[in-house]
Amino acid sequence: MNWIQFGRLIHAIYGRGGKLPDLDWIQGLGLLAVKLGQVHALRIDFLDREKCEHLARLYRRNAVLASEDFLGLLRTSAVPGFFEHFENIEATALASASVGQVHRARLKIGEDVVIKAIKRNVRGEFIADVASLKRLFRLATFLYPKLRRVGDPVGILGDIEEYTLSELDLRHEVAGQKTLRAIYEQHRGTFDLSRLAFARVHEPLCNENAMVSEFIPGRSFDELLETGELGYDRLLELFHIHGFYMFCVGTFHGDMHPGNVLLTGDKLCFIDTGYIGHVGPKIRRGLFEFFAALSEYDYPRCAAALNRMSERELAGPAFDTFKGRLLELYADFTGTTVAQVSLTRKMMQTIKLGVHSGMTFEKGIFAIIRSLMYLDGMVLRCKPDAVLLRDMRRFIGEFEKLV
Repeated sequence: MNWIQFGRLIHAIYGRGGKLPDLDWIQGLGLLAVKLGQVHALRIDFLDREKCEHLARLYRRNAVLASEDFLGLLRTSAVPGFFEHFENIEATALASASVGQVHRARLKIGEDVVIKAIKRNVRGEFIADVASLKRLFRLATFLYPKLRRVGDPVGILGDIEEYTLSELDLRHEVAGQKTLRAIYEQHRGTFDLSRLAFARVHEPLCNENAMVSEFIPGRSFDELLETGELGYDRLLELFHIHGFYMFCVGTFHGDMHPGNVLLTGDKLCFIDTGYIGHVGPKIRRGLFEFFAALSEYDYPRCAAALNRMSERELAGPAFDTFKGRLLELYADFTGTTVAQVSLTRKMMQTIKLGVHSGMTFEKGIFAIIRSLMYLDGMVLRCKPDAVLLRDMRRFIGEFEKLV
């Protein structure tokens, strides 16, 4: 994707006139374009609903490798003796994502599994496209310094680069599953994690390019949202579990978009765990205090919590000025639905206000904000009249005992 194509992509996403972006064309631009489209799919706070729902198809509508190409990919990239373990591998893909493709299979020991393989060439093309856009953004912010005050395009691109490169090495997904499962085993006696499930990974059959795990029947939250079958209580259940990992532990699934959560029976299963987010105690506790205060619409306490999260805290007149501006920012927030005032937009404006006031934050905070953006976007697709912060109050006391 060159600079001209990037400009056309942004125009297709933000352009007015009712024309929806061509998804096949976006896929043809490469992995970075697909990732940018996926990020915008949940930005219903400033894109219209139809466009967001259209872009959301990029979570599952991707170019499918032919069966012979998929098998050829495994022959050249899987562990030695890979095929000797299988009774059969289905020819039709179960799913095809932006970085990999998944097929059902059956092991000779009688277990149904799925095989995931990374598609050829995506890594090199992605790295080259990211480097090219970073040069563009650095030039743009040099020529137009105001862009730094509007946003941090290089930082946002760096975040996309970090979690995408992690996804492109399936050893990270294996490790991510082990990390999240270990937390589950450690804490399930003190926190209700009974609705969380994990697919068992066959680690000896896994490497950087291929992964074999237990077949989990179910449908993704993205599929359920598109058909109107996902209940709001399920989303609150996701926040309950994911919130525990974020606020109580500080280690969590770092790319919790609706395509990465399966509903299997009455349980939730986290998939594509290649990127695990981490935050230290200062951010973890500070964000919890911020959201606890926000759920009560106690904005002065929100200002104090955000200040405590900063690596460089404000004091005296500087803090008073920041607090006054934050109160202005949230003047229209109390009691509003997610359709009326977007939590995502407010959070981004809040962090930007803090930075412009002189605060600095640990890098891991942005993985949590992205998670909250995903939740906000799912609620907007599921129940736009929900008062999300009010509905989150039921979990605050439970989290508080463990933070």
